[in-house]
Amino acid sequence: MYSVNVPVPGRVRTIANELYPELVGFDNVREDHSCLLKRLGDADHVAQLQHRAHRALEGSPAVEARITGIDYFEDPPLGSAPVVYLAVESPGLESIHATLTETFDTVDGLEGADYVPHVTLARGGDLETAKRLAEREIEPIRWTVSELEFWDGTYKLPVSRVSLPA
Repeated sequence: MYSVNVPVPGRVRTIANELYPELVGFDNVREDHSCLLKRLGDADHVAQLQHRAHRALEGSPAVEARITGIDYFEDPPLGSAPVVYLAVESPGLESIHATLTETFDTVDGLEGADYVPHVTLARGGDLETAKRLAEREIEPIRWTVSELEFWDGTYKLPVSRVSLPA
């Protein structure tokens, strides 16, 4: 599965590392952190998929984003529950997501009108722990998203970047 992801600043990783002791009881704790912007699907010809994504993103400006707190999905449409995440507020990212949904099919329940920008911390744990984590206050983190990553989910690596001009 290929996707377009938003790299996050080191301060986001710092928060994730600070929360790690409270996340160890979950089935899956993320070690790499980014914000999934849009799933693109699988492809035999990766270059064509990248080209379509790059063309769809042409002219997209840099946007502001902000981590606003900790939250959780109690019953996500895919995968184990609950999902604990850092909430991302960014009308600009939501706009870019909408642009990408005009070029690529959406995943029901996850994308389009259902898209919630976030950075997953852990999944598949105790709901009460997720609720307790969501009550914690964290210092908001603001940053400018000036590039996006074309992500290869099989190898869990970025394969290219797209600059968003200021």
